[in-house]
Amino acid sequence: MTKSGSVAAVDLGATSGRVIVGHVDADGVRMEHVARFPNGPVTLHERDREALHWDVVDLDRQVTAGLRDAFGRHPSIASIGIDSWAVDYALLREGRLLGLPYHYRDARHEQGVGPVHAKVPAAELYARNGLQHLPFNTVFQLAADPTAPLADRALLVPDLLGYWLTGVEAAERTNASTTGLLNATSRGWDPAVRAGARLASGLLPTLRDPGDRLGPLLPSVADAVGGQAPVTLVGSHDTASAVVAVPATEDDFAYISSGTWSLVGVELDAPVLTDAAREANCTNEGGVDGRVRFLKNVSGLWLLSESVRTWERGGEAVDLEALLASAAAVTAPVPVFDVADESFTPPGDMPARIATWCTEHGLSAPASRAEFVRSILESLATAYASTLETITAVTRRDVRQVHIVGGGSQNRLLCQLTADRTGLPVLAGPVEATALGNVLVQARAAGLGGLGGASLEALRRTVAQAVEPVRYTPRGMSLPVPRSTPRRRMSV
Repeated sequence: MTKSGSVAAVDLGATSGRVIVGHVDADGVRMEHVARFPNGPVTLHERDREALHWDVVDLDRQVTAGLRDAFGRHPSIASIGIDSWAVDYALLREGRLLGLPYHYRDARHEQGVGPVHAKVPAAELYARNGLQHLPFNTVFQLAADPTAPLADRALLVPDLLGYWLTGVEAAERTNASTTGLLNATSRGWDPAVRAGARLASGLLPTLRDPGDRLGPLLPSVADAVGGQAPVTLVGSHDTASAVVAVPATEDDFAYISSGTWSLVGVELDAPVLTDAAREANCTNEGGVDGRVRFLKNVSGLWLLSESVRTWERGGEAVDLEALLASAAAVTAPVPVFDVADESFTPPGDMPARIATWCTEHGLSAPASRAEFVRSILESLATAYASTLETITAVTRRDVRQVHIVGGGSQNRLLCQLTADRTGLPVLAGPVEATALGNVLVQARAAGLGGLGGASLEALRRTVAQAVEPVRYTPRGMSLPVPRSTPRRRMSV
């Protein structure tokens, strides 16, 4: 008889967090949204500037409240798993938080690049960690952090929350792979990179893998949430969990995990550390079951959401659906800009920055909000196509379809433009891929729904048998009407 049960997924993004209960049985998975709460940077005044931080204390409070709601509805929850965005960390001394973690969009990280490269040159660093150069990678952030010498432990955000829930310090390996401090080949902390960043030898915790049990809830936490369940490590980097839930039945796929950022890549069995990969600025990040997510980190719907926030600060509410419809109706050419330009990284007036970029590059800036949105989505789709072309050239991987998962899979115009620009069919969905991947790894570890011991491919078949993604065909080919039809019982 197939064992059924429920698990709680804590899924934290750069703009919001949620607690979702996954009910798993022989018929599939049903996802129940229990709590949703905002998340975003907070500004603290330092001696000579304003700095961006994460309010992890409030996040912990919101997670606790969400878990309390989850146990209130389902007292027999079998497990809890946590995922979040990558690279950002908290510093502790004797178990106590030294301050709110810096936000990766805070500019101070730029001060860490030079000192690290002086000790570990860029080519050697890539040969060790296999990471795309991004100035906010954890290794550079820590090198620029004046508090680091005072700390005896650094924990990435989901590891910090897991520590506050269980009292156990650990580093989940998929998220650790985004730090720049993990060796891409050995999958252990790299002592040469750690020394190059001038970090104490004991600063980085023991590495653990998805599916490992972190520990039971502390008694005080169990009292606060009204229940007891172990915390199970999942792919705590949200993209690692999202890739688990790609509904692929063959290995000839590329994925785009689309949200604030767009993670565009393929899944491999081993890292690619060639000069060509380094020069293309591709990254090798850890996946569930030891897989490698070979990808590039491309700007995402941050460009659109920050534009909407700018317009709404003017006092007028923006109807996003209506705005996307008007963008789809634009027939005049719009400028395609470089979404990777550093001017688009910090928060602020995104339409003004896009207009400035266009002017500086001899292009006419968009003339209306609809044209700005169309320009953003055309530029993202162009970046996706270029990135996939680079990745397939470096890996010699045959890609025949693109899966878009996450919030961006709901953006019909972006999905269609991606199909048009790549010349490949796009399969969009599931939207809650990250939470679903989180749930599936927990269910496998707990032996729920007949998933105990299942391979990664079997987990994906579970998704593919449950939900048919929306299909977009490159225009110029036979274009079926997009549809999304559940096959088995799964609500995602």
